[in-house]
Amino acid sequence: MTGSEWWRTAVIYQIYPRSFADANGDGMGDLTGITNRLPALRALGIDAIWLSPFYTSPQNDAGYDVADYCDVDPLFGTLDDFDTLQHTAHELGIRVIVDLVPNHSSSEHPWFKAALAAAEGSEERAHYIFRDGQGEHGDLPPNNWDSVFGGNAWTRVTNPDGTPGQWYLHLFDTTQPDFDWDNEWVKAQFRDVLRFWLDRGADGFRVDVAHGMIKATGLPDYTPPVAGGSMGGASTEGSGIITEWPETAPYWAQNGVHEIYRDWRLILDEYPGDRILAAEAWVDPLSHVAEWVRPDEMHQAFNFAYLETAWAGPALRRVIDDSLAAFGAVGAPSTWVLSNHDVVRHASRLALNHENLQGHGIGPTTPDLPDSVIGLHRARAASALMLALPGSSYLYQGEELGLPEVIHLPDSAREDPTWFRTNGERYGRDGCRVPLPWEAAAPSYGFGPSAESWLPQPDEWAGLARDAQVGVAGSTLELYTLALGLRREHALGLGSVEWLDGHADEIVALRNGAVTVVANTGAASVPLPAGELLLASGPLPGNTLPGDTTVWLRA
Repeated sequence: MTGSEWWRTAVIYQIYPRSFADANGDGMGDLTGITNRLPALRALGIDAIWLSPFYTSPQNDAGYDVADYCDVDPLFGTLDDFDTLQHTAHELGIRVIVDLVPNHSSSEHPWFKAALAAAEGSEERAHYIFRDGQGEHGDLPPNNWDSVFGGNAWTRVTNPDGTPGQWYLHLFDTTQPDFDWDNEWVKAQFRDVLRFWLDRGADGFRVDVAHGMIKATGLPDYTPPVAGGSMGGASTEGSGIITEWPETAPYWAQNGVHEIYRDWRLILDEYPGDRILAAEAWVDPLSHVAEWVRPDEMHQAFNFAYLETAWAGPALRRVIDDSLAAFGAVGAPSTWVLSNHDVVRHASRLALNHENLQGHGIGPTTPDLPDSVIGLHRARAASALMLALPGSSYLYQGEELGLPEVIHLPDSAREDPTWFRTNGERYGRDGCRVPLPWEAAAPSYGFGPSAESWLPQPDEWAGLARDAQVGVAGSTLELYTLALGLRREHALGLGSVEWLDGHADEIVALRNGAVTVVANTGAASVPLPAGELLLASGPLPGNTLPGDTTVWLRA
């Protein structure tokens, strides 16, 4: 496959392997299931897939606790299965991006087991962040940092003789110890990991917690102004989530991370075909995010400011302008994203009337549960607006079906460590991870050949299944397929935004090349602008543009 900086305009589809497709009927998605369903993604019109972790793991955090970075967990298959997936995808013209989790490993990783077995101050312990505790007997954590998943970010170990020992840092679950990225040995191991997957044909890496890894010297205490905020501690103004933090947390967005990515970029540049690095960097403002995609660092960074922006005209115009300016200033494309495996699906989130902190989720006791009809209308309109913007877009599996957040999961079925570490105070991310519906009348709605499903699927999945939408005029699947086809036909990814004046605040109106895009974020209908209708996210009664509707027109 040729390069030509494909990533500047690509539509990249995130696959959460355990929930995409199950080939063997055990209720867990797998690599063979993904391979079997790739033709459906080709028909949708995406350019690349990003695979969430499929590595060997005890699965305490759904694979983001890695016990072997260079093998496939038996839950998902084998390295041969990955090779088959990758070759099949490439034959279909689809690139393959794999997830890399460098901030922490699993506590079951041999490197961490060696650290536990080694003496304090040993080389093995220096691969992770071990510290003596505070207090007379060291029985207090080294500092006051909290885990993203809730609770303390430190766990104390027990020495071989049964006495209490040092503490180790885990910004996430206690089973996910943080590496010490000031250690040269750690850096060398991950260079090898990169080469392992690049040599197998991977087209790049989505880097988990790309704003982490380096911690401030001395590990100073830090108290965030909003307890339990997002992983980056900031969001865009007008998002309805949280406001910018007055200072950078000492475990996020430290300058040293950029040296790591410059080193990695040199490795990727050795390989043909424009292999890429994409940053999961929860930082604010957008001008700060752009530091991750300077010419000698990463290629893309997720635009979480856009994801967190409210469905409101002024806020959307502002974040689009800010995004294009910030990323353009360093020669990088803006990326656009509305959903992923860590946030409430936008078919539900856009209908919420209250703040929803990243990772908290929603469930049966959440106040003011979203209206599913309003949520779907806004999601379709928001997606149509997003896919008309220049740059690269990310889709999360199932959004093309209009899937909402699954709210009424039984407590006994939940698996997200956030649920357990907060004693049920936060629902966590299970609701956006429920296995996909492919066939309305099949067991597990076609997710697999049996009725097994690692998270229970709701009855509404039947009406949203892919086979219930293929070829059905007005379905969400057909809307996405049409939008992706028109996006490619009109080269919108390479275009630019020209704002159109003369509209009310609730209206987002722009021109990208030959295509005029008008999104009505308000409640009242407005006259439909003149032009040949190319796409509409919903019905257009009486030649009007209703609220929560987006159209594409050719003037």
